[in-house]
Amino acid sequence: MDRPPVFVGIDVAKAELVVGLRPAGTTWSVPNHDHGITQLVERLQTVAPELVVLEATGQYGSAVTAALATVGIPVVVVNPRQVRDFAKALGKLAKTDALDALVLAHFADAIRPEVRPLPDASATELAALVARRRQVVVMLVAEKNRKAAAPPRVRAEILAHIAWLEERLSRLDDDLQQLISASPLWRAKDDLLRSAKGVGPTVSLVLLAELPELGRLNRREISALVGLAPLNRDSGQYHGTRTTWGGRSQVRAALYMATLVAVRWNPPIKAVYDRLVAHSKQKMVAIVACMRKLLTVLNSMLSHQTPWQADFRVGS
Repeated sequence: MDRPPVFVGIDVAKAELVVGLRPAGTTWSVPNHDHGITQLVERLQTVAPELVVLEATGQYGSAVTAALATVGIPVVVVNPRQVRDFAKALGKLAKTDALDALVLAHFADAIRPEVRPLPDASATELAALVARRRQVVVMLVAEKNRKAAAPPRVRAEILAHIAWLEERLSRLDDDLQQLISASPLWRAKDDLLRSAKGVGPTVSLVLLAELPELGRLNRREISALVGLAPLNRDSGQYHGTRTTWGGRSQVRAALYMATLVAVRWNPPIKAVYDRLVAHSKQKMVAIVACMRKLLTVLNSMLSHQTPWQADFRVGS
């Protein structure tokens, strides 16, 4: 008699990895360090799971994810909100590490999220540098806001910190450009993206680091992934306003800034914006539509390895 497929959920914490198996319903844990991860991998290799699912928890889950993928165990990192909504739909409101691991295993069995290749070391480094740059910018803005109301002695301290942060930001920009220049593939993608008016160095870096799927999906899939696909809100005779929801906020923020430039200086995007505003659409609605249009065109550019063209036709 064939053994039923095994699905595994891993609840990731800083100190511990709690593993849940389905359909057995058993749980066990290992420390979240090199020796513990080795034990986990060896034990799961004997189980030969159909799929392993863990939530995105930043750096705490990266080592175990890489270790599982390296030995060929199918592993997927999922959005924590999806799993929490799934648990609520099952009526599982209690929350412990063991219960969370079993919910993740149930999610793996019921949803079967697609296994995608993990980013290589260079892609991981790029994403980390882009994230660090974003953190430095946030600190700079905060310090500049504090400067105006600060007394003289504190203001001098703030100014010194601002100067240091600006130096770090400049070094991060240099490191990012060196990393991009060192890879012919990234350099080609960067050149293609920056051929579109509105897409500058920072926007291009965010897209390369935060949206590696760009150019690999169709226009509907990439819009949904970023959170720019309008979602219906209909029930019976009620027809609600379609809204965008979810997705990758950092990518949306970068596209928003690029679109603000594009609606002024990029003729095809400007034409979309002007047409929507002329048809009494709210300006923010028109901006979001232009963000989606710009994303779709950039996706097609990378897919077809074609630089920006004024008459670029968007495929599916």
